Amino acid sequence: MRRVLFISVIFASLLSIQAFASDAKQADADEAFDIKGMIMHHLKDSHEWHILDYKKSDGSEKIVSIPLPIIVYANGKLDVFMSSKFEHGNKVVDRGTNKYILHHDKIYLADENGGLTTEIQDGEEKIMNATPLDISITKNVCAMIIVSIVILWIFISVAKAYEKRPGRPKGLQALMEPLILFVKNDIVYPNLGKKTDKFLPFLLTVFFFILFNNLFGIIPFFPGGANVTGNIAVTMTLATFTFLMINLNGNKHYWQHNLWMPGVPVFVRPILTVVEIMGMFVKPVALTIRLFANITAGHIIILSLVGLIFVFKSLAIAPVTFLFVLFMDVLELLVAFLQAYVFTMLSALFIGIAVAEPEH
Repeated sequence: MRRVLFISVIFASLLSIQAFASDAKQADADEAFDIKGMIMHHLKDSHEWHILDYKKSDGSEKIVSIPLPIIVYANGKLDVFMSSKFEHGNKVVDRGTNKYILHHDKIYLADENGGLTTEIQDGEEKIMNATPLDISITKNVCAMIIVSIVILWIFISVAKAYEKRPGRPKGLQALMEPLILFVKNDIVYPNLGKKTDKFLPFLLTVFFFILFNNLFGIIPFFPGGANVTGNIAVTMTLATFTFLMINLNGNKHYWQHNLWMPGVPVFVRPILTVVEIMGMFVKPVALTIRLFANITAGHIIILSLVGLIFVFKSLAIAPVTFLFVLFMDVLELLVAFLQAYVFTMLSALFIGIAVAEPEH
């Protein structure tokens, strides 16, 4: 098992260098390598699932990608088509009354000339075209769907295995049982006590959803990978679910201590009430930023280390860079588990505070 894990990490590290090399070849020989643009390209979401680029024998560039559904609403009309219609941003998609153009992975309504209208504002070029309501199935959304299907398959398989072999774990059941018991006995039970069973399904779902997405996107530019938990919209949604679980299940004791604290002088209560209400919203904000920042920071470090090879245009530093990337990949595996643990533990702690009964 250790040998397989070690080989997998080395393979992933080599792929990271290869992915950067593929992108670096697209720049002209005299053009400086844009490491910032390259990092953002690999981290951000997209309307197609990019795999790799290569040049064919005739010198033309071949882009290998998986098209994803585009769902946009504009001018009272809902349009649905595949991202391949854009031809990687080189073609305007004509859907009758609406014409769409893809620019830097953002969809705009094309102007009368079928292009983009730009203006210089504050020294920067800004696009003036209107944007439709975009509810497309992007790479991150597709990745979350895949991860959700994998989680369902795993837990349904484990549940069936327990029906056949209760108390005798084997295979996938033996792999998942320690993780499930860890979440229940070391995270949920110490914070929720007797109310563990009520909130266990939610907290187990949160833990494994974050964990699997962290592992799936351990290298955001790996073919088939997606930077899901490095997207602040995703982490904010997860934190919002925790916020709702806290406040929808909060008991009388919880709300009394948030809105009108007993045993506190009346003239102080309004001040503390404002502080407590702010604290209610600070909790999900902290959960959002902590997960997003830690995952994104790890990806940026790896991407930056690999990019040094192409910034200095020398393979002499490749061995050193490879060792650092290998170290960071191993560290990212630890962070993947650690951030799933921290998010779940804090969620259980906050819910436990909201449902705790007063002690006399």
